[in-house]
Amino acid sequence: MPDRSGDRPLGIFGGTFDPVHLGHLRLAEEAADQLDLAGVRWIPAGQPALRGAPQVTARQRLAMVRLAIANNPRFAVDAAEVDASEVEGARPSYTVLTLERLRRADACGAQRSLVVLLGADAFAGLPGWYRWQSLFDLAHLAIAHRPGFPIDRAGLPAGLATCYDARFCERSTTLAESPAGRIVTFAMTPLAISATQIRSLLAHDGSPRYLLPDEVIAHIRNHQLYLED
Repeated sequence: MPDRSGDRPLGIFGGTFDPVHLGHLRLAEEAADQLDLAGVRWIPAGQPALRGAPQVTARQRLAMVRLAIANNPRFAVDAAEVDASEVEGARPSYTVLTLERLRRADACGAQRSLVVLLGADAFAGLPGWYRWQSLFDLAHLAIAHRPGFPIDRAGLPAGLATCYDARFCERSTTLAESPAGRIVTFAMTPLAISATQIRSLLAHDGSPRYLLPDEVIAHIRNHQLYLED
């Protein structure tokens, strides 16, 4: 059945989540608050398109996301990309294809406002994404930035800067007025946490406490993930 939830915008948060950490969780939480989202749908990539193979399996990354968001009623997991990767092997997960799937009548439908959540660095790299300009036919984009440091339009690649100028909206309330096509930004609490840093800590028997949810740390320890080769 199509996901309506009062027709408020639905956040779409895709990523490798290798592993999911508190920076991811805070971005999704603050986006839900500031953009008045009905919820956030987390979509772990089966095989990410713009990086090498993750250190752990897609199924393990999915399990960690489920543990991380289990107590937040606004968050839900979409496992379709992980399921597809197990059937189709090394086919990359592309955001535009994920959104096309979500636009089917048996998913969110054509008229639901969908909002892809991105960090500022990911947004700046958007021209390297597969069919990136088609994203705006399928969803809005919401870009997280540090408080007091809005998106630097002058620092964007030329084609993306032109797109930003044409599609940027000051008011997040405009997201509910159409299914797709706009860009908004929101400030989020700065948390200097990276999955790369966490994997390095784990590989060298360092403590990841206060960087990851305790449930995710327990899962990593129980399954001996991210150990040094």
